[in-house]
Amino acid sequence: MKIAIIGYGKMGHMIKSAAEKLGHEVAVTADVSSPDADVKIAPGDGEAVARAVKSSGAEGVIEFSHPSAVMGNIMALLPLGLPLVVGTTGWSDREKEVADFAASCGGTVMHSSNFSIGVNMFYKIVEEAVKLMEPYSEYDTAVWEMHHNQKADSPSGTALEIARRIMACNPAKTEMVTDAFHEKPMPNQLHVSSTRCGSVPGTHTVFFDSPADTIEITHRARSREGFAFGAVRALDRLSAALKTGRLQKGSLYGMDDLF
Repeated sequence: MKIAIIGYGKMGHMIKSAAEKLGHEVAVTADVSSPDADVKIAPGDGEAVARAVKSSGAEGVIEFSHPSAVMGNIMALLPLGLPLVVGTTGWSDREKEVADFAASCGGTVMHSSNFSIGVNMFYKIVEEAVKLMEPYSEYDTAVWEMHHNQKADSPSGTALEIARRIMACNPAKTEMVTDAFHEKPMPNQLHVSSTRCGSVPGTHTVFFDSPADTIEITHRARSREGFAFGAVRALDRLSAALKTGRLQKGSLYGMDDLF
């Protein structure tokens, strides 16, 4: 497959390397500031992104840019009709808007806060753990994540996805809190806390804590390489599913739809 990569920072470079190792061709790389990107894009110019992709002959797109640019890129790319995989986080509150636009223009987008196969297995493990612990009210639950000091958003999209899944499996937790507490938390509140430090590629921990003991479930990434290979595999699977009719154009999909 000929792939366009939008966002050519550290992650974009890893995606290019992963794509080539998996036998794909990178048709174009586009970025606002990366000196070795094929195409330089002015900040916020989604239409220029779409033109670069269209002229490259790409058959699919992977978008790993910046939270400030992702919505403009998505809205410009969807009308091209190419399978689009988006790894940029920070727009979960606008997913319905994207889904509605995809349906109106026939574009297809697959979004995940984390494309790592291990993280997606971690989601399933956490869901099962929450179901097991839910009857035991003495165990409280919390989420903590740590990332490198260059990460632009907080909490991570992965942490927010973990929290959403916890709340879906435990009806006692009805409110997610991502800010610092300045008063005693209420039992229905799920605290999601973040740390930014050094070069940590990504650590996520779910706590189940009681007066008697603590259970911790942790996923610790060793590098971003797993995210890159996962994103390329996701685009490959999305393209194949659209060709076979297992998935339909004009929709917003997630990793659960592919795996």
